[in-house]
Amino acid sequence: MIRGENWLGDVDFSEYPQKGPVFATLKEPGFFRKAFIDGGSVAWPNGADVAPESLYEQLLQKEQNRECGVRQ
Repeated sequence: MIRGENWLGDVDFSEYPQKGPVFATLKEPGFFRKAFIDGGSVAWPNGADVAPESLYEQLLQKEQNRECGVRQ
């Protein structure tokens, strides 16, 4: 669950381990749970981070797909 000033939603992180070596450990539930907020980004102890803009874009895309009837 990701929450911003005026928005709230679920983000699917399942594709992140394929985005590069720094994200590969995110598929391990124990490591994934070590996430913390660093300057507005979701970050992990190995240096992996996801900017809030990326999360927001995912939420917007998900909402647009839902409005158009695209199955997620």
